Formats: sequence, structure tokens, C-alpha cells
Amino acid sequence: MIIGVGVDIVDVPRFKRQLTRTPALVTRLFAESERTLSLRSLAARFAAKEALVKAVGDPAGFRWHDVEIVSDELGRPSFRLAGFAAESVAAHGIETLHLSMSHDGDSACAFVVGEGSAR
Repeated sequence: MIIGVGVDIVDVPRFKRQLTRTPALVTRLFAESERTLSLRSLAARFAAKEALVKAVGDPAGFRWHDVEIVSDELGRPSFRLAGFAAESVAAHGIETLHLSMSHDGDSACAFVVGEGSAR
């Protein structure tokens, strides 16, 4: 059963301006494993984190570092959750998260589906 759906899109040039203006954002928004990725990949990961919050439906207490996007050997992205993010997802009945990310030109986007058992 689908518990929640979230989508987000990021304007890459605007995201770049924000990171240039405030370089500490990279450290604040991304896990150490994410920080060396390309600008477009960072923008897509930011969109994924925002889409996750929308899929859960409750942003209170989420910390950026509790949400890490990792890829399997085929390049498929997924979430690695810790702390309050993991607790919140579980508390909302979400057992499985599906993530799709893409970037093209000046846009990066992400789509998240939260799935769980019927209660």
C-alpha cells in the first residue's frame, strides 16, 4: 500500500549560486560520502531529500545528515536513513522507500514513493 509520494525539482544554476554564496551548505546538507559528487548529482540528491520529506508528510525533526543517498552496484539510488529520519519514516508506517532521480540541463529532480502494510 502506498503511504506517501513526494517529488521535488531543483534549478541547478540557482542551487550553484546558493552553494557559491554559502559554501558551508555542502557540509550541512550532505553526508561525507555525497560531498565529492558533481553539482548536478548534489542537486538531484537535495531534491531526493526534499521529496522524502514530502512523502513522509511531516518535516519536523528531519536532519539532512540522517538522510544519505547511496547507489547499488548497478547505480540504482536508495536511501540510507539514521536517527530521527529513520524513526519518522517507520512511525508513519513506511516500510519500503522507492527513489528515482534524474538531471538534465538546468534541472534535477527526484521522485519518492513510501510503501507499507495496510494498518
